[in-house]
Parts: sequence; structure tokens; C-alpha cells
Amino acid sequence: MTTIGLLSDTHGYWDGRYLKYFEPCDEIWHAGDIGSLEIIQKLEAFRPLRAVYGNIDGQDIRLRFPEINRFTIDETDVLIKHIGGYPGKYDPSVRNILSTHPPRLFISGHSHILKVKYDSKLGLLHINPGAAGKYGFHTVRTLVRFRIDKGNFSDLEVIELNE
Repeated sequence: MTTIGLLSDTHGYWDGRYLKYFEPCDEIWHAGDIGSLEIIQKLEAFRPLRAVYGNIDGQDIRLRFPEINRFTIDETDVLIKHIGGYPGKYDPSVRNILSTHPPRLFISGHSHILKVKYDSKLGLLHINPGAAGKYGFHTVRTLVRFRIDKGNFSDLEVIELNE
């Protein structure tokens, strides 16, 4: 069983509570629009980090992380892409990958809208953790924490970072 801390769209904003809420996590995943190398350094110093770059990320971050990160963890196929859409409205840039070889878990960011939705057509769970930073139209900053156990997901928690 692996516990994951998931965030997106920090846009260069650091909140020390990320580490507080990700304390029980084995890994941290960032779904793009990181915004600064400082965010990466602080997260990597705390736990193993997997990430993708987002549309606002510069070359420094794009050289460190891919646009699409696909990997297997705890016997679970995972795909992370910053701009990915959601079930029924996947972004054209990822639609073919998802339809021809769907992962068990698809994570995206970009919209700043927290969404957890099961796609029964493709047999995958989609998670968008919302936005953890302050830049954007969202009114509540969010993080997500969950567990993966051999292709099964449990204990999903939404953490609201109210000021």
C-alpha cells in the first residue's frame, strides 16, 4: 500500500502546510504549473516527487519533468498530464492515449477545479486536485491524499487550505 499526496497549480506559491498534510505520504505528485524550482526543491527534500510541467512552467522546470508522466506504482498504471480534461471531455492532446491504452489512474490539473470522477467507459479513476496556490479564480485551495493498493484506491481525502 502506498500513500500519495497530490497537488497542482501552485504557481510558485509555497505553503508550509503542504508538508504537514503530506507527512503520512510515501510520495508527492505534482500535476503541473509548479511555478518555481523552490517548490520542487522543498517537496523533493521532504518526500520522493513525481511531477509534470504545466503551461506556465519555464524551461528550468520543463528540463526536469516531462509533459506526460506514465509509470506503475503498487501494481497500478498511472498517467499524469497537466492539461488533460476529465471523463467525457478529455483534452485532444491526451484523448488518443487514454482511449487506446487507458491507465488505471489519470491525474490532471490546469482547471483549478477539484474533481474526482470514475470513467466507467475506460475503467479509470480521474483525479484533479484543484489548485494549491493562490493564483487563479478558485476561492479554496486544495490538496488530495489517497492510498493505492494493487490497483485499488482508498481513503481519499480532500484537504482545504483555508487562510
